[in-house]
Amino acid sequence: MRARDLAEPFPTVSLDDQALDAARLLAEHRLPGLLVLDESGHPRAVLPASQLVRMLVPGYVIEDPSLAAVIDEAHADRLCDELTGVSVRECLPRDAPAPAVASDDDTAVEVAALMARTRSPLVAVVQRPAGRRGTSGGGELLGVITASNLLHRLLGNA
Repeated sequence: MRARDLAEPFPTVSLDDQALDAARLLAEHRLPGLLVLDESGHPRAVLPASQLVRMLVPGYVIEDPSLAAVIDEAHADRLCDELTGVSVRECLPRDAPAPAVASDDDTAVEVAALMARTRSPLVAVVQRPAGRRGTSGGGELLGVITASNLLHRLLGNA
């Protein structure tokens, strides 16, 4: 089983998309994260859902979680307003690692090893230009392999 056979269409966002739209996409599809593409359409980062949740929580609550109990429901209902006018680029940590990227001809075990090594819930699959392997360079995005789908496929063969 090759990465190209495991890759599935997956929602993506660009660096300049609105964070609120990204949050809606994550919520609507109940995803662990989104693949962020650069201006050329190449994988740039993974935006975990937890990162957007972190942006919703006031800093003083993160520092002292006991303060969360004093936030009333009316204020809690407006937490997502914090994402209005914020780009996906602004949500990514400055030191955000490059996303895990597999070549289309990588095996399922190679993808699993990459996922384990990078601790990423998803791996982008790209078709590399002829004769080119490795993580550098572009390539056409074929789709994404999520950890849950990889497990499903691997367990199906067990």
